[in-house]
Amino acid sequence: MHSWYALHKRDLPWRNTNNPYLIWLSEIILQQTRIDQGLSYYIRFSEEFPTISDLANASEDQVLKLWQGLGYYSRARNLHATAIQIQQHFNGIFPEKYEQILSLKGVGEYTAAAIASISFSLEYPAIDGNVYRVLSRFFGISDPIDSSAGKKIFKELAIKLIKGTNSGMHNQAIMEFGALQCTPSNPDCTKCPLSEKCYALANRRINELPVKQKKPKQRDRYFNYIVLVGNGHTWLQKRSGNDIWKNLFEFPVAESVEKTEAENFQNLNEFCEIVPVEFSQIEHVSSWKIHLLTHQRIHYRFIRVQIENELSLSNRFIRVNKEDIFNFAVPKLLEEYINHSLFI
Repeated sequence: MHSWYALHKRDLPWRNTNNPYLIWLSEIILQQTRIDQGLSYYIRFSEEFPTISDLANASEDQVLKLWQGLGYYSRARNLHATAIQIQQHFNGIFPEKYEQILSLKGVGEYTAAAIASISFSLEYPAIDGNVYRVLSRFFGISDPIDSSAGKKIFKELAIKLIKGTNSGMHNQAIMEFGALQCTPSNPDCTKCPLSEKCYALANRRINELPVKQKKPKQRDRYFNYIVLVGNGHTWLQKRSGNDIWKNLFEFPVAESVEKTEAENFQNLNEFCEIVPVEFSQIEHVSSWKIHLLTHQRIHYRFIRVQIENELSLSNRFIRVNKEDIFNFAVPKLLEEYINHSLFI
C-alpha cells in the first residue's frame, strides 16, 4: 500500500507539511467536500490566516465570508471557535496529544486521528468512507459501516493494521487508495495491487460492499425571499437560532408550509408581517427552485419588491447599499441570485 501511495498520490499542498494547524485546516475544509472544490478554499484560508493566531483574531463574519459557497457553515464557525480555544487554552500552540486534539470543537475521532498520525506520528487510524470501503471489500466485512457494531469491528481492525507502521503515511495511503483505486463504483480491479487477495473481487461482491443500513431522511421547507430594492439599497437580516446557515445573512424571508402561487400572495400572512408593503409593488417573482442539503430540501424563490419611499422595518433588518452586499456572507443560493439576477 505504501509503495502504491508513493507512486500514485496526488500532489496536494497539505501533503507537503506536517504542521498540525495546516493539517487540521485541510481536514475541516475537506469534510463533506471534494478535493477539487476544497483546494481553493484551503489556499485562501492558509494565505489569509497563516497561523492559528491570525484565525483566532479574525471576526466570525470574516471567516464566514471567506467560507462562502462551501456549505456546511457550522464547520466554519467551529474552525473559528477552535482557533480561539487553542489561543486561550493552549497558548496558541496546537495540542500534541490525541485526547487534547479530540477535545477541540468540531474535531471528531477521524480528524483527531489524521492530525495525530500525520503531525505527531501517533498510531491512531483515521477511518473515513474510503477506508471503510477498502477494508470492507478486501476483508469481506458485511457489517453495516453506519451501525455501532460495524464501526467497532472496523475500528479494531484498523488499529491492528496501523501498528508498527509510519502512521501518517499509512492513513494517507489507505485513504488515497480508496479515493483513486478502490472507488465507490466501477473500480479498475485489473490494476489493483491487492486484487489477488481481495475478498470482494473473488466473490463478485464489489458492488455490494460496503454495506449501509441508514438513509438520511429529508424534510421539505419553503422559503419566500423578499428582495426589497429602492434608492440603491436593499435589506438583509442575519440568521440566528439553532437552524441552517446560522450567522449568515439573507434577504427577509417568509417560510411557508407549502408552495404558494403568485396569485395567492394574499394568503401568505408571513409576507405582510415581515414587509409592510402593497402587493402592487411586487415587480418580479422567480420560479421555485430546489437547494438540497443532507437532511432538508429547500424550495425557494425570490420576490422582488420595488420601494418608492422610505421603509421602516424591524431593527433586525440591515439597510445595505447594493455595492456593499458582496461584503456579507450569504448562503450559496442567495449568492447565485445576487450575482446573476436583475438585482445587480
